[in-house]
Amino acid sequence: LRARPMTRDLDWGIKVPIKGASGKVLYVWFDAPIGYISATQEWAAAKGKNWEDYWKKEDTKLVHFIGKDNIVFHCIIFPSILKAEGSYILPDNVPANEFLNLEGNKISTSRNWAVWLHEYLEDFPDKQDVLRYVLTANAPETKDNDFTWKDFQARNNNELVAILGNFINRVAVLTQKYYNSKVPSIGILNDNEQSLVNEVYSFPKKIGDSIEKFKFREAVNTMMDLARLGNKYLAEKEPWKLIKTDDSERVKTIMNISLQICGVLGLVCEPFLPNTSKKLKTIFNIKDTEWDSISKESPIIAKNIEKSYLIFRKIDDQEIELQLEKLNESKQ
Repeated sequence: LRARPMTRDLDWGIKVPIKGASGKVLYVWFDAPIGYISATQEWAAAKGKNWEDYWKKEDTKLVHFIGKDNIVFHCIIFPSILKAEGSYILPDNVPANEFLNLEGNKISTSRNWAVWLHEYLEDFPDKQDVLRYVLTANAPETKDNDFTWKDFQARNNNELVAILGNFINRVAVLTQKYYNSKVPSIGILNDNEQSLVNEVYSFPKKIGDSIEKFKFREAVNTMMDLARLGNKYLAEKEPWKLIKTDDSERVKTIMNISLQICGVLGLVCEPFLPNTSKKLKTIFNIKDTEWDSISKESPIIAKNIEKSYLIFRKIDDQEIELQLEKLNESKQ
């Protein structure tokens, strides 16, 4: 157990009841995790549920999401207490992240070296998903990472706007322009397109597997790879050129496949971009589709789509400079 000298720490520790340990106290975290149980009891009582279902049933999976500085307590001390009591389940997994710094320095709320959520929502209205995306894509899963406002801007402009948003908007606008928002029928696929469709419908499982393994950064990057795949396909096929020729049936197939990719994106982005997912489901009329039912045998595509609009917008340098000025004022 981590023991500390009997100084001011005595106020938040207990004396070690072992011979020869005079002057030592047990760190408060020795029994602090028990608060999770009492918090569950309070929540269950308010919701009319049985708290023991969450802590004692064998078919329940207990997962601790923590920072690396709490590994000892969640992997050794707390499980030892649960094991000694005898009736509690033990943690199935303890995903522990490293530390996330801010502009090269440790985040400190007391020194105001932090990004305050209420200020962020005021400065970047309707951009909750952008912050979610950047924090997930930059999560310190295997090493300490740094949140910088320049990286925040770059990921928004170069990934959410230029890749995901651009693909979604082009597909929706072209569908409205060529087919009056009605989804065109799909023709006979060539070998390359058949492989593409197979690959598209492999993404939900790949993303789901990463989430199940708590590799959220890998999952969100895979989701963005699907948007890249759609962008590449549309850019290579150039339906805006084909539509001017007599090959209109090919354009229908290209647009149908692109719309299927948009449909899959609307579902698989939900864990990371919930607000964006709602918008995509509205635009592409995706209803009552569960993650497990996503397959090429049941294409995610409606009969028609709704009017589109820009899902993301670029963040300019002036907005970023304002955030950096706030931090510099805190430092001074």
